[in-house]
Amino acid sequence: MGKRKKFIGTVISARMQKTCIVRVMRMQKHPKYSRINKKFNKFKVHDEKNSAKEGDTVRIEETRPISKDKRFRLVEIIKRAAAQIELKDEL
Repeated sequence: MGKRKKFIGTVISARMQKTCIVRVMRMQKHPKYSRINKKFNKFKVHDEKNSAKEGDTVRIEETRPISKDKRFRLVEIIKRAAAQIELKDEL
């Protein structure tokens, strides 16, 4: 049996129930020009406890198909996002 794929990424949306969208970045060298390019993938991730919030850095792991698009599950939250403070303008 093969090993499950594991990625580290950033939560970009946590608006669904028990699901969040994680953006994973990888670096790829261009074959001809030897330039390093950033490539991004977005995965729908199963989050059973709804614990991940936008901006969190998380570790995800491949699993059996949970729904039409969900093929990954949340393993752990590596780093919590800094609290966003919104300042309201006073009139």
